Amino acid sequence: MLAAAGALLGVILAVLLAFPPAAGATTSPSPGPSSSQSQFQNTISGFLRNAGQPLEGVKITAEGNGFSGSATSAASGAWSISVPTQGSYKVTLDESTLPNGVKLADGQENPRTVTFNQTSNASTIFAFGAGIQVHQESFFTNLANRLVAGLSFGLLLALSAVGLSLIFGTTGLTNFAHGEMVTLGAVVVFSLSAVGAPFWLAVIAGLAAGVAFGWVQDAWLWKPLRRRGTGLVPMMIVSIGLALATRYVILFFFGGATQQLPYSQSTDVQLGPVSVSPNNLWSLLISVVVMLLVAFALLRTRLGKATRAVADNPALAAASGIDVDRVIRLVWITGGFLAALGGILWAYYRPGVSFNMGQQILLMIFAGVTLGGLGTVFGALVGSVIVGVFVELTTVFGLTSDLKYVGALVVMILVLLFRPQGILGRRERVG
Repeated sequence: MLAAAGALLGVILAVLLAFPPAAGATTSPSPGPSSSQSQFQNTISGFLRNAGQPLEGVKITAEGNGFSGSATSAASGAWSISVPTQGSYKVTLDESTLPNGVKLADGQENPRTVTFNQTSNASTIFAFGAGIQVHQESFFTNLANRLVAGLSFGLLLALSAVGLSLIFGTTGLTNFAHGEMVTLGAVVVFSLSAVGAPFWLAVIAGLAAGVAFGWVQDAWLWKPLRRRGTGLVPMMIVSIGLALATRYVILFFFGGATQQLPYSQSTDVQLGPVSVSPNNLWSLLISVVVMLLVAFALLRTRLGKATRAVADNPALAAASGIDVDRVIRLVWITGGFLAALGGILWAYYRPGVSFNMGQQILLMIFAGVTLGGLGTVFGALVGSVIVGVFVELTTVFGLTSDLKYVGALVVMILVLLFRPQGILGRRERVG
């Protein structure tokens, strides 16, 4: 087993070594921060634009947690300040450094408080323009925006949750390394993009890396353990070890800073009362199409029916002539593909790519799978959408962004108290 684990880590090393991040690729390039700040891995960043034109040479200051630092916007309008710890910081734009004729929009908050939330990069945007006023959103407008964001978040959660649910349903394994499958897809896309590869090719390679990682895991680790009759609890512990090893291998080669994928900075579009970014719209569309394809494959194809048979009763499926190992291998490949796709979309939703991004989202994935019903694919979809929508809606009703994930877990616990099998799960007879 040690040899199998070593070979598995070797594949990960090969992927990361083949596509190292470019030395000059950073989250938000800016000449402003001093060299004393560059050692920090947490950043506050943004872009300064007026009527679509970047603003160069504008000074931004961040203060808080015993730290004070500043940066000057680059020719692209980008600025970034590295800070020693996550937390809340007061960010101030020096209006005296703005170009002639440019001023902050009426009602624009300056200085403002910026708080880190589940990421090592906190971003903020300043609005400019004479005659432009920044209005507070009405309750119903904010509610509509949060519903759309929650649906987008829930569907990208579902991509990863469906793969995890398929693996649990066919093998009984609770795979804690699923989060690293999420991370790998986004890391490969960034690494290839950083060395100049076309974006479409980088995405294909990221998805292929997820497929390869799923195949390698089953072929070199889980299948040998199943043949030895290893119990599910020891296998779960192995998955925890694999997750830790993979995470820190990625950290060693990728680094601890949060990076941004191409096209991550975009202007929101207005659809009636809803303001949504093009990335979130694409995420919604891609997630819906992929979920429909997965549902069709499970319900209408022979392999899908075989997968459901193995999940229901592996012994009976084998007696009926179904190649159980082949089905499980297919499930791992599908799970790796869906996790990688979910990771790429998650990197745009956050936004940013980091070595522990899969770990940050893993608890939400488990929440969606458990809430919907362990081992049920459609339950994972329903549970993930509920978790995603609830997470976003909690901020409408006054819960701080740092606590919004706690609310989703509380709801999961309350539901399971009254329906232990989950929303679409089946009761199991004991004894």
